[in-house]
Amino acid sequence: MTKEKLPFDEIGYWSEIKLEIIRKYAAAYSRILSSQHRTRFEHVYIDGFAGSGKHLSKTSGRIVAGSPMVALQVEPPFKHHYFIDIESRRVRQLEEIAGQRADVDLFRGDCNHVLLEQVFPRVRYKEFKRGLCLLDPYGLHLDWEVIQEAGRARSIEIFLNFPVADMNRNVLWRNPERVSPDQVKRMTRYWGDESWRGIAYTSEPGLFGDMEEKADADVIVEAFRGRLQHVAGFKHVPSPIPMRNNQGAIVYYLYFASQNQTGAKIATDIFRKYRDRGSP
Repeated sequence: MTKEKLPFDEIGYWSEIKLEIIRKYAAAYSRILSSQHRTRFEHVYIDGFAGSGKHLSKTSGRIVAGSPMVALQVEPPFKHHYFIDIESRRVRQLEEIAGQRADVDLFRGDCNHVLLEQVFPRVRYKEFKRGLCLLDPYGLHLDWEVIQEAGRARSIEIFLNFPVADMNRNVLWRNPERVSPDQVKRMTRYWGDESWRGIAYTSEPGLFGDMEEKADADVIVEAFRGRLQHVAGFKHVPSPIPMRNNQGAIVYYLYFASQNQTGAKIATDIFRKYRDRGSP
């Protein structure tokens, strides 16, 4: 008899830190926008890779609230919540968590399409709509077009997972010629164009001709921060926070990007509290 698969996933220590960051920022964001009496903003929460709403902590063995539950517990509450996941079993679990709440819309599908076609159009700047969007893919499963559209909208702030572990494992090899075309395509899709090649690799003269040298991770991370500012058009992009596993290795970087200086300051202060947090 096979063991039934749990409707929620196991998460590591770094993911629990990420959830603490989201919880603290979402509470500050909702409090500030709810207090604006002169201009009646309608602020919403958007989760592109929502998961099942609950997780099993690898560290403690306990069930912990995932990002959808974190958002639903924020006080004062968001005006609306949009949760997206590609897996049916996760959406069913989200349905149970949301219950009869009228302030929740659930979507089963690829967030690269759902966000652009059904969610972002509901968060228009001129209609005084504002959104906090979590883009936390499991790897290179996000299209640059989504990031760029969030920047163009001017109404959406994002927390973004920059999956360096996936990049290093599958794309950013010391010998780029050995990387499969499919993996290259995934990287280009996330980055937005092929400019990552010139950043990740530089030609250095060697004994037998020019050799490709792989850039340090810091160079790639800073270059992507520049893309968020100068290509996607976010005015404020603080230095991202590295998210580390139990052994201290960096799994991904968490970016925050916004048009709002106050939001960037709050996010920077929160990042500072967790930036040097080691393993549990």
